[in-house]
Amino acid sequence: MELSDRKKKILAAVIDDYIQNAEPVGSKTIARNSGLGLSSATIRNEMSELEELGFLEQPHTSAGRIPSPKGYRLYVNELMRRYKLTVDETESINRQLRQRVQQLDRLISDVGAIAVRLTSLPAWALTAPAKVLIQRFDLIHVDTHTIIIVAMLSNSTVKNKLVHLPGQIDSETLVRLGGLVNANLTGLTEDMITSELVVMTERASGDKIGLSAIIAGFAIEILTEAGAGESYLSGVPQLLRQPEYRDPDKAHRVMNFLADGGKLLELPSPPTDKVNVIIGPENLAEELKDSSVIMAGYNAGDGLQGMIGVVGPTRIDYARVAARLKYLAAGIGKLLTGESHPPPDEDENDKGDAKL
Repeated sequence: MELSDRKKKILAAVIDDYIQNAEPVGSKTIARNSGLGLSSATIRNEMSELEELGFLEQPHTSAGRIPSPKGYRLYVNELMRRYKLTVDETESINRQLRQRVQQLDRLISDVGAIAVRLTSLPAWALTAPAKVLIQRFDLIHVDTHTIIIVAMLSNSTVKNKLVHLPGQIDSETLVRLGGLVNANLTGLTEDMITSELVVMTERASGDKIGLSAIIAGFAIEILTEAGAGESYLSGVPQLLRQPEYRDPDKAHRVMNFLADGGKLLELPSPPTDKVNVIIGPENLAEELKDSSVIMAGYNAGDGLQGMIGVVGPTRIDYARVAARLKYLAAGIGKLLTGESHPPPDEDENDKGDAKL
């Protein structure tokens, strides 16, 4: 059912009030504060119909109502006024980026702390997966049953692994194997390192103890780890300042989810310069079913992207938080790429499909 303009205005007024006050909203409050020029009785009838349609809920027997996830979704997609950052806000974000970010490798963790201050919500930042390849292997003979595998990576880092072999290996075989793994297993992505390639290396080198497979497994481990990205979490105690998380069990479920960096990496990253909003039960993670997540994508250069996000009650001030995260993400992109990014266009109207 298509809502009338009047119903949409009343729904928007209810949500705006609830975001500010965290208390069920009654028809008299809307009649007094909304400026719609409607009587309390008219608004009460409309709110009752909005409840029947699933856009509002009545948590108690009182007359007050609160938005449902369905109501928030309509609000985010169509009803909320786009928040335009003030000059003071943009200057504050830019100043914090300049002050906090001293080294590029600290950029992402510092940005998480900035996002907490901007939103008063727990925030996380995800680094873009690195495009790393193995450039060279060195196989160092320790004794007849022990070697060290050394891998030089394209990002100038070095990884090594001490291996205790199930059988003996002589120096001549090790030298021959070293040449073959450098010919066959370098410059590849993890999906290109196949069992066929390993068997071919074993046969050509005379490797009878499976060292080729050990080296290939180490290579896949290195490349997978480099391609996963990292998450940096800040401001988790901010949750406890929200009235919705006064229930310790509810708060702990969300806090435990945030503490698991692997789960954060599974959240859907928005495209560069876009914002994704996931409301309550739209979250796939059970721990976030009563919370909302707002995420902004940033350009990390070389075709890569990362993400910053916050989590809080469904009563998040969506417009304000989304605008601030979007501007912050643009600033991160500028620092990472060295390019001059214009600030996000607050007047653009691209709210469809929960992407702001």
